[in-house]
Amino acid sequence: MSDTLLSKDGIDAPIRELATQIKDAQQPEIDQLKQWLGDWGAAETSMPGMDHGGGMMSESDMTALTEAPDAEAGRLFLEQMIIHHEGAVVMAQSEISDGKNADAIAMAETIVATQSDEITVMKDLLAGS
Repeated sequence: MSDTLLSKDGIDAPIRELATQIKDAQQPEIDQLKQWLGDWGAAETSMPGMDHGGGMMSESDMTALTEAPDAEAGRLFLEQMIIHHEGAVVMAQSEISDGKNADAIAMAETIVATQSDEITVMKDLLAGS
């Protein structure tokens, strides 16, 4: 999502900065999760039913963001990323409650804290636009 937004011109600087921050924070998390899956002998699979209602972007959401005019793309990115983050927070809270691996629980705690803060920033940006 961030890459799609960052490829557009005319995006407000605070939204562009937030997209960069999100991208920079999530890539190491993704890399670590993939490493753990490999270490644990688990396959990387998509999770059924994880359309945007579960926090993941649907193909139609990504298409809408890709095709949105620059001025609308910033707003759409914020709206979609809030939903994405809210889904991640729910999943991370589940890991905190039910997880067994201390490192995964620590990552989940970080995700809850950082993405909750980013949700607040995104809502503030939407309110100001």
